[in-house]
Amino acid sequence: MLPQLLNIELGGGALFACGFAAAFLIMVIFGRGYINAMRRWQKKGQPINENLPQSHLIKSGTPTMGGLLMVLAIVVGGVLFMDWGQDAPWISIAALLWFGAIGFADDFKKVRSQSKKADNGLSPKMRLGLEGLGVLGLAYFINQTMPFYLPEYSLWFPGGYLLPLGILYFVLAYFVIAGTANAANITDGLDGMLSKIYIPILVVALIALFGVTRLGFIPNAVMLPEAASLFPIIGAALGALVGFLWFNSAPASIFMGDTGSLALGGFVGTVSMLLKAEIVIGVASLMLVAILLSSFIQTFVYKLTKKNGVGKRVFKRAPLHHHFEELGLPESKIVERFFIMSILFSGIALLLLRL
Repeated sequence: MLPQLLNIELGGGALFACGFAAAFLIMVIFGRGYINAMRRWQKKGQPINENLPQSHLIKSGTPTMGGLLMVLAIVVGGVLFMDWGQDAPWISIAALLWFGAIGFADDFKKVRSQSKKADNGLSPKMRLGLEGLGVLGLAYFINQTMPFYLPEYSLWFPGGYLLPLGILYFVLAYFVIAGTANAANITDGLDGMLSKIYIPILVVALIALFGVTRLGFIPNAVMLPEAASLFPIIGAALGALVGFLWFNSAPASIFMGDTGSLALGGFVGTVSMLLKAEIVIGVASLMLVAILLSSFIQTFVYKLTKKNGVGKRVFKRAPLHHHFEELGLPESKIVERFFIMSILFSGIALLLLRL
């Protein structure tokens, strides 16, 4: 909006840079004051879950809900430079705010109760129901942004193949958007880890955005002219994430909380559908998928083999990063290795774009 008010023509790269700079500066300038305010309000900070490794007790008292400032930075950085007349950026912001609100309710309940139980937030049914309701609306409006020459409710495959899904498109949307949100939520367990895993994924999203708005940049890419309006919002997301890492790197001064992790995951899942890059960004997100699967496998096997109140465990502790903690790996080593894996998966995703 700001470029239009100033009557300035900016290209996608410049809009991305402006969104990035605005969100990053908001995080860095207001971050310390926000952390102090959260510490005064929360007093005891986020309760340390009793299912976490004992090494996490040292983090007791660290404030949470850092994602609230991150969401604000993304919204402000994006809205300042995006085209208000296009639907795509508003849809991505709606996803960010909807999932962020669910996460905020979850965080608020945890902080207020100060319970160390795993189920001290919103009930799983309540959370999944709210996520599903949001996904239904998001999927419908995402499809409305697609150009007339593409099949409705379709999935794009690398190589240029389009598969119409019909009603199954909403099922796909649930797995992509809600699945990404919950994978991010489960991954957010070590200082700086979620930010470092997501930075390469957002770079893949940026390159995919160049591909769908520039002829010949990516072979067989679908052309989505309206997607150009996403440059500042993706820039703001990356800038806010880097700015948050400034305070969340070990030892963390504040945690992202469910507010940030659910918002970020829902946002990225929505952007991947707006770019018809669900498969490509899904491959880039395989580190998140592995962590989510580790938690699912642990729970499934435990319940399947449970006898007399005790079941078998596949991992020493789930999710996956806590398994490696129990094996004796330092937290910083786990974070860096998962970051490297995210870079590698993102590299594979970029190769898929070249098909």
